[in-house]
Amino acid sequence: MAPKPWILTTPASRGIGLQLARRLLRTTDLPVVATARKDLDDTKARILDGLDVDHDRLHVLELDVTGKHLPKRKLADESTIAAAARHCASSFPATYLHLAFCIPGILHPEKSPAQISRAHALATFETNTIGPLLLIKHFSPFLPRRSTALYASAALPARAVFALMSARVGSISDNRSLGGWYSYRASKAGVNQLARTLDIGLRQSAGGKAMGVSLHPGTVKTGLSEEFWGNVKGEKLFSPEFAAERLVEVVKGLGEGDGGRCWDWEGKEILP
Repeated sequence: MAPKPWILTTPASRGIGLQLARRLLRTTDLPVVATARKDLDDTKARILDGLDVDHDRLHVLELDVTGKHLPKRKLADESTIAAAARHCASSFPATYLHLAFCIPGILHPEKSPAQISRAHALATFETNTIGPLLLIKHFSPFLPRRSTALYASAALPARAVFALMSARVGSISDNRSLGGWYSYRASKAGVNQLARTLDIGLRQSAGGKAMGVSLHPGTVKTGLSEEFWGNVKGEKLFSPEFAAERLVEVVKGLGEGDGGRCWDWEGKEILP
């Protein structure tokens, strides 16, 4: 019997990523690779807390898309990303990556051009756009090829999916009246372009066996959006658990031709 494929959730130390790792451990039988910048043992304990699953299925690896915690780091240091990818190559040598949620994100909201900070804008693009780009570089090679036999499970999408975290505000066509949030909007528009470009490459390398997409989880009750909770109607402010459930269901529902596009938590397309 061929080895089972594996799942990647990065980062997974809190919020949506933590709940994605927990949900995928609970609802699938595949190995789950979760990442955190630090405190790996604490992250593993939070993910496994109360779950009746085989703890050996969970691999928690150090990964920081910015490298900010490293001494003498360079812009968007790749060393922890490359090391995590090498670990996966050695841990899963004869199988493939079936599902990846790449969801790093920060927000510095600017209401006017006068509030734009070079440092904050650079940090936003480094985390929100360059981070996913480097994750594509190091982890998309694990996706299936045309010749790969795919693993079938009702708990998983029929095709391998490499999902990047976007946002509705990354849509240029949707930006009709509110404006603002210059760096965040632009960084998420870039994520949508990355997903489209990745998907085009996967059509060539994997045929219909893998796709790249971007996702919008809605407004989720995490630290990123805390400043704006009061502006959101209660029924539209989602828990991380609900967001994780919806994102998994959305990728499970993707079919042929759905790659390269941005999907919201309801499974509705957000136009570029």
